[in-house]
Amino acid sequence: MHIRLLAVGDRQPAWVDDAFGMYSERFPREWRFRLDSLPTERRAKNAPADRAIAAEGEKLLARLGTDEQLILLDERGKSLTSIALGERLSGWQADGRDLAFVIGGPDGVSAEVKKAAAFAWSLSDLTLPHGLARVLFAEQLYRAWTLSTGHPYHRQ
Repeated sequence: MHIRLLAVGDRQPAWVDDAFGMYSERFPREWRFRLDSLPTERRAKNAPADRAIAAEGEKLLARLGTDEQLILLDERGKSLTSIALGERLSGWQADGRDLAFVIGGPDGVSAEVKKAAAFAWSLSDLTLPHGLARVLFAEQLYRAWTLSTGHPYHRQ
């Protein structure tokens, strides 16, 4: 199983890159994890956000492989405990399909991206800044992996 994160927004503060890198470097090699950043569409001052959302959605879906299962990170998705995420990760691994997690742009994702998602996961009921969502995603994915392998990182 290969895992990647498709994220709209290509420029992040150094602390985001550092923290994200710290966790993603711990992922197992067999995941062949990678981050694919897509630039945020330009938003004209008075133009509706719908155009940018649609354009970002088209780019996200175009990057999605036919063998990849899309997991959308969305505040309206299902909240999971770390243990439940570990169980879900084990299930995804047993399924054998590659995973593509998606973090949308500042205004969210298109309806087409939502329809293509096999699962919508909420990192929090709070609205998170994009960079913080990346870091939280990486830490929780690492934690889920440690739970599924019996690694002592997670403590009850």
